[in-house]
Amino acid sequence: MLGGSVLTALIRFTISLAGTILLFCLMSEPRFGRKKTAVCYSCFGVALVALACVWYVIDWKSCIKITPIAMYVCFAVFALFISRDHVFLSIYKLALTFYLMAFFLVGGIKIAVIFFDRNIWADIITRIILILILAYYLNKKLKDSIRGFGYYVENEVDRFSVTVMIISLLFGIGFILNPDVNEQTPYRLFQIFMNFFLTGALQLLVFRLYLHIGREKEYRKENQLMDMNQRLLERNMELLEESVESGKRVRHDIRHHNAVIGEYARRGQTEEILAYLKEYQEDTEENLAEYICANTAVNNILSAYTRKARGEQIEVTLDVELSRNPAISGLDLVTILANAYENAIYGCMEVKKSPQKRPCSIHLTIKKKKNKLVIYCSNTCRVETELVNGLPKPESTGGIGVLSIIKTAEKYQGEYDFKNDNGTFIFRLIINIPSVSVTGTK
Repeated sequence: MLGGSVLTALIRFTISLAGTILLFCLMSEPRFGRKKTAVCYSCFGVALVALACVWYVIDWKSCIKITPIAMYVCFAVFALFISRDHVFLSIYKLALTFYLMAFFLVGGIKIAVIFFDRNIWADIITRIILILILAYYLNKKLKDSIRGFGYYVENEVDRFSVTVMIISLLFGIGFILNPDVNEQTPYRLFQIFMNFFLTGALQLLVFRLYLHIGREKEYRKENQLMDMNQRLLERNMELLEESVESGKRVRHDIRHHNAVIGEYARRGQTEEILAYLKEYQEDTEENLAEYICANTAVNNILSAYTRKARGEQIEVTLDVELSRNPAISGLDLVTILANAYENAIYGCMEVKKSPQKRPCSIHLTIKKKKNKLVIYCSNTCRVETELVNGLPKPESTGGIGVLSIIKTAEKYQGEYDFKNDNGTFIFRLIINIPSVSVTGTK
């Protein structure tokens, strides 16, 4: 549009491509490390700019019309390879980058044409200024929101919606960058401005819509955590009430035991005293809280849920090896185990309500292997229990639990999976044990 020598074309190509790469990098997650990513982009940029300059020398008229879109298509293919984001999410971010690229390209050209009599250097300087303004605003104000929005798009939005968003962007910018329209009438400028405004407003509305959807889901997760905490408090209250009742019984019964032992002593019945004391000891040991592991918090919560499960005629098998201080927060362990156990009991109770009335069982294993903590929980469940995207539906777990487990597992970079093995629901989790020692451990 503005012509110029090969040197000025080289400068404009370099600035435009560098600006596009910069804006895309601010929104995307690279597949490789920072140094390797910089080297890849640099090599790609040098090769692409060189080819564009060769094209400019051969046929500069067709080059200045088609090069921006052609270079962007090449960049888009390369960016899909180097980005770590999901394909649909990367395509959406590329479309958004295309919108921003059109903004500084058209902005530079129009300012140079209208205010500086088609001065090439005015176009170049304007492009640099607009790129810096966009990059600064993205980095300071929108980078975290866009990346968070990307997470919501990847997890909440169906592919049809993403496709519509991308097409709306491309159509709007395709009209703005139409190479066959050369007149610079006020009406043409008004059309360009309105296209930028409407396309940007549409994306802003969609951005806010799905950001709201994602945040609403986060609120639901927090609400589920509150429900989980309430259930944990209920279990702890049950433990406390049982301890109080046990203490009352001990205080009440000790008087009778003393009276019996005293009567035996007065009669000189030593053998009877020893036999009675042995019987008393056996009875006391039977009523002691079940010892499951050395960690007090985990032992208490597993004891409470085990009593609840056995009270519902559910067979329970525990294989727990856990030290007193496993370098993982007791609250996090309780969150995972309580939710897994609660969901297992719920799954068994649903089976008991079904016509088959199959025998129900729960098997829980906790093992430490090197710097990993392995948790395995299986329980009887309905054969028709479905999973969506690898996760059980809320109605299959009583409505809470799974999201709390996932959130806690991700805190320790854990790996987890759920599956229904023909009527046996299996939950597996491997979490990394932090290398930093816990205060008080030896």
